[in-house]
Amino acid sequence: MKKFRVGIIGCGRISRFHGMPAAAQECVDLRAVCDLVPERAEAMAKLFRGDRKAAVKTYTDYVEMIKKEKLDIVHICLPHYLHAPVAIAAMKLGCDVLTEKPMAISMKQAEDMVKASKKTGRKLGVIFQNRYNAGTQLIKQCLDSGRLGKILAAKCNVTWFRPDSYYTESDWKGTWDKEGGGSIIDQAIHTLDLMCWFCGYDIDSVDCTLANRTHQGVIEVEDCADGLITFKSGIRASFWCMNYYNHDAEVELELTCENGKAMMKAESATIVLNDGRKFSASPDPSFAFNYGGGPSYWGASHYKEISDFYACMAEGKEPPITGEEVLATAHKMIMSLYDSGRNHKVVKY
Repeated sequence: MKKFRVGIIGCGRISRFHGMPAAAQECVDLRAVCDLVPERAEAMAKLFRGDRKAAVKTYTDYVEMIKKEKLDIVHICLPHYLHAPVAIAAMKLGCDVLTEKPMAISMKQAEDMVKASKKTGRKLGVIFQNRYNAGTQLIKQCLDSGRLGKILAAKCNVTWFRPDSYYTESDWKGTWDKEGGGSIIDQAIHTLDLMCWFCGYDIDSVDCTLANRTHQGVIEVEDCADGLITFKSGIRASFWCMNYYNHDAEVELELTCENGKAMMKAESATIVLNDGRKFSASPDPSFAFNYGGGPSYWGASHYKEISDFYACMAEGKEPPITGEEVLATAHKMIMSLYDSGRNHKVVKY
């Protein structure tokens, strides 16, 4: 079996959710990690090595890491504004790329990433792990099979909490030029993606309102947003997200359909059909992946998508969620919401 020589770029909070699943793949030789802070890189290198004899090397320069380790694939776990330039550079150096969400912080950045992928022939994958949740999969199966019938309306809520320190302890969070936004691009992006994925992503227009209600003087971006996404099929999908609740409440998503209703809370879902039949799905308690720490509520879906990614790489296929797909769907939707909210207008597709 061919083993891919893999590196992790960025050793912050999210990196363990990439490095541990990657190291668990039979086709992966996790060679190195990179971070500007050597102590962070050393900590992740030690975690990812685990019981293996081979050392995981550390670097502070990702270009040097790629060249010296002759890497095949890199995972990008960096601040949002660095996703595009680092992905493009890595692809030009001969690496396939799997990047964390969001893909980028502008349409041009994302378009440049896709262009680089096509020009270099390297594969570009993007993490949207919530598509792999048990509840998500049940709803998608019931929609694709026709069991629920057509979607008539949709709504979702993300009510979480981020203290001022979440932003003040970072040199990039809460900024337009580095984070690219606030509660939409950082907290609600996954739920908005799921709602639009269920509805088919045939968007006609978006109408969004942004506000900063509790983090004035701390962040430049929104801590609250609400709006309407209208689809060409006639579906109206409403959303509300904010990060000044007193805790991270369970995400809620609801679809009203011709033949019943689908309701999602966190990773679980319940389908109630008009004829009285009910279906439900929740995470399997017997399967839990050990990321070596981090928020437990993130579950095993990073592992699932990353396992799927490497299965595709081993077969020479495109990643399960490609940069080209995300550009046309989730990324365009998020950028359109910001265009609408910042310029106080309805954005037509």
